[in-house]
Amino acid sequence: MIGRIAAPSPSRGTRFAAPVLMLTLFTALILVASKGSDLAKAANIGSADVEQADFSICGRARRINCIVDGDTFWYRGEKIRIADINTPEISRPKCALEKRLGIKAQQRLHNLMNADRFSLVQGARNRDRYGRLLRTVKRGGRSLGDILVEEGLAHIWHGRRESWCDNAV
Repeated sequence: MIGRIAAPSPSRGTRFAAPVLMLTLFTALILVASKGSDLAKAANIGSADVEQADFSICGRARRINCIVDGDTFWYRGEKIRIADINTPEISRPKCALEKRLGIKAQQRLHNLMNADRFSLVQGARNRDRYGRLLRTVKRGGRSLGDILVEEGLAHIWHGRRESWCDNAV
């Protein structure tokens, strides 16, 4: 047995490398194959902004794709309430400032919704007590509601409305 060299025994790290790599590739393959499925949506993996419409400001015409106010819109004939924010009221404002901010929020949401494709993400509840769908609107993974909050046109929704008139002059 002179001249025979024994093969080195695999270390613990290299012994498990191949199975771990195979498991990782298999998992990636499943996620790619299930793109658009409930699993991929729940994991928020592989989801793309696929929703798009030409939104108008709602008027007296039939409401298919239009903006009601800063946190409510119609999309494909379904009324949707943006779940993560609350904006000033337009129809029954409590002060002139709320009315002005409400119109600005409506216009800004109109611009944001028409800017590009978006995603509608369902949260813990599907509908509110008025029957509206509750959704967070996202683009590129970012909530459009967060943009309105940053711009002072919305409050983060905490389960109740906050006043827009407390500091009104």
